[in-house]
Amino acid sequence: MRIAMAQTNPIVGDIAGNMQAIVKTVQEARRQQAELVVFSELAIIGYPPRDLLLKPSVLTQMAEAVNIIAAASENVTCLLGCVIPNTATAGRPLYNAAVLLRDSTVLARAYKSLLPTYDVFDESRYFEPGPSVQIVSWGGYQLGLSICEDLWNDEQIFGRQLYHTNPVEQLAHGGAQILFNLSASPFVAGKNEFRRKLISHQAGRWNIPIVYVNQVGANDELIFDGNSMAFDGRGNLLAQAADFAPDLVVFDLDCKAPATNVSTPTATIVREGIESIHAALVLGLRDYARKCGFESAVLGLSGGIDSAVVAALAAEALGPQHVLGVSLPSRFSSEHSRHDAASLAAALEIQYQVIPIEDVHRAMEHTLASCFAHTQPGLAEENLQARIRGNLLMALSNKFGHLLLTTGNKSEIATGYCTLYGDMCGGLAVISDVPKTMVYPLARHINELCSRAGRAAPIPESTLTKAPSAELRPDQKDQDTLPPYEILDAILQRYIEEEQSVWDIIDAGFDQTTVLRVARMVDLNEYKRKQMPPGLKVTSRAFGMGRRMPIAQRYDPARLSMRP
Repeated sequence: MRIAMAQTNPIVGDIAGNMQAIVKTVQEARRQQAELVVFSELAIIGYPPRDLLLKPSVLTQMAEAVNIIAAASENVTCLLGCVIPNTATAGRPLYNAAVLLRDSTVLARAYKSLLPTYDVFDESRYFEPGPSVQIVSWGGYQLGLSICEDLWNDEQIFGRQLYHTNPVEQLAHGGAQILFNLSASPFVAGKNEFRRKLISHQAGRWNIPIVYVNQVGANDELIFDGNSMAFDGRGNLLAQAADFAPDLVVFDLDCKAPATNVSTPTATIVREGIESIHAALVLGLRDYARKCGFESAVLGLSGGIDSAVVAALAAEALGPQHVLGVSLPSRFSSEHSRHDAASLAAALEIQYQVIPIEDVHRAMEHTLASCFAHTQPGLAEENLQARIRGNLLMALSNKFGHLLLTTGNKSEIATGYCTLYGDMCGGLAVISDVPKTMVYPLARHINELCSRAGRAAPIPESTLTKAPSAELRPDQKDQDTLPPYEILDAILQRYIEEEQSVWDIIDAGFDQTTVLRVARMVDLNEYKRKQMPPGLKVTSRAFGMGRRMPIAQRYDPARLSMRP
C-alpha cells in the first residue's frame, strides 16, 4: 500500500481555506501515486476549535467541505478528521470523527473513543465518546481507525491505564492489519521522544503497523510540532515527517510482510532539547501573528536577556524588516543596557527607535505628588516607569498595527515579578513558559545558529553575563527580590509542573523559608496571570488554558499538612 502522510497547518475556523489546502494536498498525493492520503485530527476546522463548535453554521460548512473533498478524491482515498453530529437522542451533540472518502463517497466513519479532559484539553464539553472502535475493509486490508488520545492508554508505558478501555487493543484483537491515528498532539519539550517510544511499543506489542499523522502549526497558546511517523509491526520506524513545518511523506507499506533490520530514516532531522524549544517558539510567534492578521511586531528593548531573546525570535519568525525594537530609557537605565539594546537591534537588522521616558516620568511624579505625600517611595513609584513604557508601546501598536510582544519569562510571571498594565501589556507573551534558567541556553543557541550561518552573534556577551535587573531604582538587581534563579526555577518546577507539596520540596533539600515564600508568591499572583496576554506553551504545565486556578481563594500550602 502506498500511503501519504499529509501534515498540514490549518487555521482554526477557516473551513474554506483548510478545505482548499486539503484538496491541493490530495492532488499532490495522487500525483505521487499514493493510494491513501491521511490527514490529522479535525483537519477541516483545525484544533482546538473550542466554542466554534457550538455554532450550527460551523457544522453545515464542515459537511459541505467534506463533500467537496470527497469529490476531489478521485482515484485516491482520503482519511481526514472532522466533526459529525450525534443523531442519538442522548449524549453530547457531536463526535470527534474521521471520514474515509473516495470518488464523491463517504466510505466509512470512525469516532474518537477517549476524550481527554486534562491539561489544555476539554473535549467532553463538546463530544460524545464513540460507541465502539471501527475497523474498515479497504483495498484488501482491514484498517483500524483511531484518533489521537485513543493511542495514549498503554499501561505498559504509563504504569496504569488512564481509561477503562484500550482502543488499540480492541482494534488489534478485532483483526485490524494497519492502525491509523489522526492526531492533534501539542508540543511539549521532550514529548516527541515519548511519542516515538509509545507508538513504537504499541506497534511491536500488537504486531501491527501504525501510521500516526499529527497536526503542525500554532493555534493561540498551543504549538503543534508535526513529527508524523509510521512504524512497521515490529516497532521499526518506516517514515518520518518534518518537525515544525508542513510536510507530505509518501511511503510504501506491506503489512503482510513486516520489514526487518529497518533503520531510522535519515532524510529528516528531528530536533530535541533547546533546539526544539527554539523552533517551537519561532513557529508559535509566526503563526500567531499570521493567523491573527499581523504583519509586524513591536517590543521594548531593555538591554536585558529576555527582550533580546524575544527580539531575535521575532526577527526570525517575521523577518527583521517587520520588527520594531524600542528603547525606553529612564534616569535609572544604565549606559551598558542602552548600548546592548542598540547593538542587538543593529545585529538583528531590525528597526530601532529610542523614546526617553524621563519627561513623562517626572510629569507623572509631579501629578501624583500631593496624593503620595507623607508616604515612603516604593513599588508604586517604580512601576510608573513600566506603565509609561506599556502605554507608549501600545500607542505604537495602535498607530501602526504592530503586534506588541511582551518579554516576561516564566519565573517572573510565576512570582508576580512583573507589572500589570506595564511590561505585561501586549498581544502575545512569547517566552511566558520559558523559565529564566532556560532563557540563557536559548540565547546562546540563537547566537550559535547565527554563527553557523556566517552572521555575527546578535545577543551581546555582556547581556548574557550581567546580573538581571528591572532597572526601576538605583543599582536594582532581580535577586534583591527573588531567590537566585537556579534555586527559584528548581522550586517552581516542583511546585507548578510537578504539583509537589511544599514539604516534599523542602525534603528535597530546599530552604523552608524560601520554599514557603516562593509558593506564596505563586499563589498570590494568579490575578496578574489572568490578565496577561496568551503565552506560547512549551512545558508540561504552562500558565493559561492548561492551569485553571481560582483568583479569589485562600489556599495555604503550609496549613493542615504541617509535619509534627
